[in-house]
Amino acid sequence: MFVRTSGCNLRCGYCDTPYASWTPEGDDVTVDEILRQVKEFGDEHVVLTGGEPMLFAELAPLSEGLRQQGRHITVETSGTIYLPVECDLMSISPKLSNSTPSLERDLRWPARHERARHMPEVIRRLVAEYDYQVKFVVDRPADCLEVEEYLAQFPEIDRARVMLMPQGTDAAGLAEKAQWLQPYCRLHELEYCPRQQIEWFGATRGT
Repeated sequence: MFVRTSGCNLRCGYCDTPYASWTPEGDDVTVDEILRQVKEFGDEHVVLTGGEPMLFAELAPLSEGLRQQGRHITVETSGTIYLPVECDLMSISPKLSNSTPSLERDLRWPARHERARHMPEVIRRLVAEYDYQVKFVVDRPADCLEVEEYLAQFPEIDRARVMLMPQGTDAAGLAEKAQWLQPYCRLHELEYCPRQQIEWFGATRGT
């Protein structure tokens, strides 16, 4: 089960959930109500995602409540904000330069996004305190070099936990990028992360 928070401190140009970032929407729901709904659905695995879930202080009591229910908890975060949360897997998705929106799209956000997208001390703390995976969105071959430059800053990150995911919101575009990204991952001992929800259902909500 996915619990999606609405609101983000970044504005990725390729964001595939703009309703949780660029134009946030949704209902104001209490922690107790979320816990009730999770219990009603009965899923063992719960993913706390966004937007950026670490923006919200309520994530701490929510994760504690999920732990008391015996759920397996994954938190999906950009690694730019730290909160002490209960978590079985911290899924960290650092944003490369390919994420910065264009000035044509918005005059204010590119500079703000650039300032906020890379917080090394937050990354180090998350990696030290949680079982983790690190997932990069890759749009073009040159992004792979940026990934290597990024990882060189963090020798504590286990390469076996690093995943490269093609950027795209349609199956044909993802398949085209997979032709060069999958071999790169094999050659450099990184994991390839397909976007199977798009391959199966398309870029639709609720998948």
